Amino acid sequence: MSKPKVLITRPDVPEASIKKLQNECDIEIYEKPNPISKEELLKRMPGKTGLYCLLTDPIDRDVIEAAGPSLKVIATMSVGYDHIDLNACKEKNIKVSNTPDVSSDSVAEWTVTLMLCAGRNFLEAATSIKKGKWVHQWSPLWLCGEGLAGATIGIVGMGRIGQSVMKRVLPFQVKEVLYFDIFHPIKPAEELGAKFVEFEDLLKQCDFIVSMCNLSEETKNLFNKKAFSSMKPNAVFINTSRGGVVNQKDLYDALKNKVIRAAAIDVTIPEPLPKDHELLTLPNLIVTPHVASAETNVRHKMGDLAAENVLLGVKGQELKTPVPMPK
Repeated sequence: MSKPKVLITRPDVPEASIKKLQNECDIEIYEKPNPISKEELLKRMPGKTGLYCLLTDPIDRDVIEAAGPSLKVIATMSVGYDHIDLNACKEKNIKVSNTPDVSSDSVAEWTVTLMLCAGRNFLEAATSIKKGKWVHQWSPLWLCGEGLAGATIGIVGMGRIGQSVMKRVLPFQVKEVLYFDIFHPIKPAEELGAKFVEFEDLLKQCDFIVSMCNLSEETKNLFNKKAFSSMKPNAVFINTSRGGVVNQKDLYDALKNKVIRAAAIDVTIPEPLPKDHELLTLPNLIVTPHVASAETNVRHKMGDLAAENVLLGVKGQELKTPVPMPK
């Protein structure tokens, strides 16, 4: 009996996940350590039973149809799955999985790190000596920022990662945590003291505003000119969710014109962001290259979970972490 055929779209995924699939599947690995193109996917997908992919891979209807009737499962080594055409998968009865939960702690830690760095002017302070700006031994108001103690924190999207962020900011003696989520009340968050408010009220009341929401038609460009104009002048905005929830031109204008004080983002459109992008000229913005979950043990867990889902899917069994299909 022939083994199921599985395509892995990157050679630099965790080695253990590759070996796990090699034991039971006939695997093909895209050779280049960079995102696979749609053309390569169309060429390699015919006859495949399973696909192990990443967030950077365009798994659209054309790619899914190119696989033919053999394709049973698509497992993405990511929390996000908006790169996969779920409607096409549903029509063809293809199971889809992601890797949620395993990265919640690492993303939450990075998010709080960005909150502290943006709030306290860390980036400017860390580069001031190299730029020759430290000219006096000590200045009382130079590089002064605002910390988390006594601050009102707003979290938009109180899922697992949002709750993990909340747990980490509470020990900083914040004043309160407000949240907005289309699904509410969220009891675990409220048991910790979070208060639900409408989106507009959260924007007006919070000193730090953290985007933790999924990308959808409802959340696309959620943080736009109107939203930034509703924030306090001293507000700090953080986005470690999806680049598409922010209108980047409006964010640029808000920071440049001091509508808000500072921001830090780990996700952008496009990715990678060109080194000459206007956002990178702002002294009050920190941009990191989508590395919030970049913790070695987390990436290995994500790889292992994706491989397990592929193996379950090619056997026709229930996936460990299935993605909900559209209704």
